[in-house]
Amino acid sequence: MLKHDPLYLQVIRQHLESWLDTCPYPLGANWSSALEVAIRLINWSVTWQLLEGVHSPLFDHEEGSRLRRRWLDSVYQHAEFVRGYFSLYSSANNHLIGEAAGLFIAALTWPHWHKARVWQATAQKILEDEAQRQNAPDGVNREQAVAYHHFVLDLLLLCLLAGKQNKVWFSVTYETRIEAMLEYIASIMDVSGNLPQFGDSDDALVVRLTPSQSFCSYRSLLATGAIIFRSGEFKRKAGALDDKTRWLLGSQADALFDAQSVERTRLPIRQHFPLGGYYILGSEFETADEIRLTVDAGPLGFQSIAAHGHADALSFTLSVGGVEFLIDPGTYAYHTQGAWRRYFRGTAAHNTVRVDRQDQSEPGGNFMWVKKARAGCSQWASTVAEDLFEGWQNGYQRLKDPVMHWRKISLHKLQRRISIDDTLRMAGCHDIELLFHCSERCSVEAAPGGYLLKQDNKALLLKLPHVDSATSQVLVGGTAPIFGWVSRRFDNKLPAPTILWQARFTGDVVLRTEIVC
Repeated sequence: MLKHDPLYLQVIRQHLESWLDTCPYPLGANWSSALEVAIRLINWSVTWQLLEGVHSPLFDHEEGSRLRRRWLDSVYQHAEFVRGYFSLYSSANNHLIGEAAGLFIAALTWPHWHKARVWQATAQKILEDEAQRQNAPDGVNREQAVAYHHFVLDLLLLCLLAGKQNKVWFSVTYETRIEAMLEYIASIMDVSGNLPQFGDSDDALVVRLTPSQSFCSYRSLLATGAIIFRSGEFKRKAGALDDKTRWLLGSQADALFDAQSVERTRLPIRQHFPLGGYYILGSEFETADEIRLTVDAGPLGFQSIAAHGHADALSFTLSVGGVEFLIDPGTYAYHTQGAWRRYFRGTAAHNTVRVDRQDQSEPGGNFMWVKKARAGCSQWASTVAEDLFEGWQNGYQRLKDPVMHWRKISLHKLQRRISIDDTLRMAGCHDIELLFHCSERCSVEAAPGGYLLKQDNKALLLKLPHVDSATSQVLVGGTAPIFGWVSRRFDNKLPAPTILWQARFTGDVVLRTEIVC
């Protein structure tokens, strides 16, 4: 076993002693964030348990005893630090859940201190409350960011499992909210496992527990959920059991996963999430012919500053047969040159309408919006022949000459044709842009009335509105202005084709775009 291998024990000893020597409590960058301290507690808990806890050979002899005392002293300092510096007010978002999760797991892992009972009770109360407050009943995390949805869900699941193992029980509503969050992930994931990159992402993981390069953290959550909630739907979307789930659920994980039947699964589990504001149009789901279009008509973000939301009202993503064609370009980075942060979270980086080259919502800093667009769905229907979405956003009502935007998207399933009608109500003259962000793996060619997008032996035809005065162009990796980029991971960006259609109008106008898949 690894926990008895002297080589691995020595490496762990070196890592611990190095950290304890160079990061004394409470000095330095590693003591500046309660969330970071809490996540370190969770990973220390995992390490402690994999080592066999207090009985680990790592703690043998006098040198080992000294390391154990130093480590436990630091654990206590970590837990008290978190308890004293919970994120409050406008910062009481995913940070608060992460901090409570770290304190809760620390209390269960190291219960020998009297204060551990206080840590547990305090943390569990926060987790129960915030699971409901930060996640809508339909399962969508209110930060309106898929990556933060994943981060919060992982934290809530880890606490649920740690509690069960120690006979500490969460409420039914807590478990139900977790199940709804898993349903959302399963529903927006296409047949190849791709998910829209709505909202901010910093690639944060709580624990990984597998070195595999093919590891998919979203599918791992679904695999864990398949066992906990005995769900064939989650099992089918997970595809296979992963090592992280095996570590979390133990030797019975494979048998429990295999026991879930997928014969009667219904996918996607849901096509509309009205509180979160997401709607899924599609046909032939989970096949090589799948069409999956996900529309965003939700709030900008969570609480007053909406820190991790993007100005993406009425934007959409589109994959065909599990191949991404029209995408959300992602985040890139938080603390970089301001122009890049503004671009990736701004309206220009989303598949929607932009008016007068302004964002739908007005930013007030890297993690703040001072004027926020509202959006909503006015009609949703799904039949055998057609899926229909109609929605609105009012972000441009703040202009001197107000503009109201309505968008209608229809998927005609037999014809494999999507029609998009954008209605703009306005009195004066405005510059109108339609934006279509293509995957970096797409080739884009001019075609009659629009463009042909090709990728992996699949193609779709994008037919743009026919307006005599309109112009269109394909922008790739532009910097003046910034256009044509995608970010698949934090602090990394790649050129990707963006189709930009422009025209100037006075008074009301209706613009029709068609996509043939």
